[in-house]
Amino acid sequence: MNLVGELIIGKSMLHRALTEFDQRHARDPVRAKLAEALGFQSRVLDELHKCVLKIRMVPVEQLFRRFPRVVRDVAKQCGKDVALDISGQHTDLDKSILDALGEPLMHLVRNAVDHGIEPADERLTAGKPARGTVYLNAYHQGTQVVIEVRDDGRGIDLAQIREHAVKRGLMKAEDAQRLPDNEVLNLIFEPGFSTAAEVTEVSGRGVGMDVVRRNVKELGGKIELRSERGKGSRFIITLPLTLAIVDGQSVAVGSETYIIPLISIVESMRLKETSISRLSGHNEVFSFRGDYLPIIRLHELFGVEPRARALHEGLVVIAEGDGRRVGLFVDDLLGQQQVVIKSLEVNYGHVEGVSGATILGDGSVALILDVTGIIHAASMRAAA
Repeated sequence: MNLVGELIIGKSMLHRALTEFDQRHARDPVRAKLAEALGFQSRVLDELHKCVLKIRMVPVEQLFRRFPRVVRDVAKQCGKDVALDISGQHTDLDKSILDALGEPLMHLVRNAVDHGIEPADERLTAGKPARGTVYLNAYHQGTQVVIEVRDDGRGIDLAQIREHAVKRGLMKAEDAQRLPDNEVLNLIFEPGFSTAAEVTEVSGRGVGMDVVRRNVKELGGKIELRSERGKGSRFIITLPLTLAIVDGQSVAVGSETYIIPLISIVESMRLKETSISRLSGHNEVFSFRGDYLPIIRLHELFGVEPRARALHEGLVVIAEGDGRRVGLFVDDLLGQQQVVIKSLEVNYGHVEGVSGATILGDGSVALILDVTGIIHAASMRAAA
């Protein structure tokens, strides 16, 4: 996989050299031959990449097969009748991701049985069958793998979460009431957050959901929670097929090039001056499909001299991280490309808002952005 990564960097170098050749010798007959040879090399490399990926792939069945017993044991401890429904077990996933996914999934399944599924008498009163069901499903979505853990239980009581958040001092009562439902659900992922009435062997320690989110994030994925009162909850984990190579969008910020993973991008747009507003001093927001999203100027965050200072002169990339959407202000979009992830922590150290680095076709290094980290860093900066 490392060698395929190096070949992809080589392909980027050749593409860049061909572009320069094209600018200087547009009518040279050798240009067409070079383009044809490069096209052939790219096709073969894509096939080789797929083959190497296939060798590393294993079906998620290897992970799923441990859960029938987990559900049976936890249900017995809780005195409940719970069935497990598994589908998509033949979906393939990179073995390194699969190995790291065991613990987070274990937490989610145990929580679904303990917190999600109601006791039999409560279910019968609500007009449901006495036996509850936990659903485990996996499927491919483009170049990503989605794993869902769903239950047909009581759902999540948003009022209880708001009340608990106020009790713990996470926010004031009036702020908790104003908070949108999807952001209230995200409070479950806060460290030490638990709504369990008492501590048991299975839950109530407030340890687990923050670890789940951190583990999924470390795998380059994201976790989303949806819940409907009385009908159940659904955790959706979206993961890349592999950790070594990602599809990214190159963006220009001043003289620097950054890579935003496509998995994080919703869309990009050029703003009109009329769609931009200011809140409480320096916080800039813009209207996007009935909602107001904050704008993060990447040049300010990374201390780079920008080419465009006015928002309507550059572009805004709408990106999503931790269930929150923001507009990342950049000078220009440079195009999509496959990038080989090189660890920054191993070679340098942890940088907030940066998940790694890659080598571009001209040999320069571009940082791969971590949207969740950027949102966090921008929030801390605004608070300061």
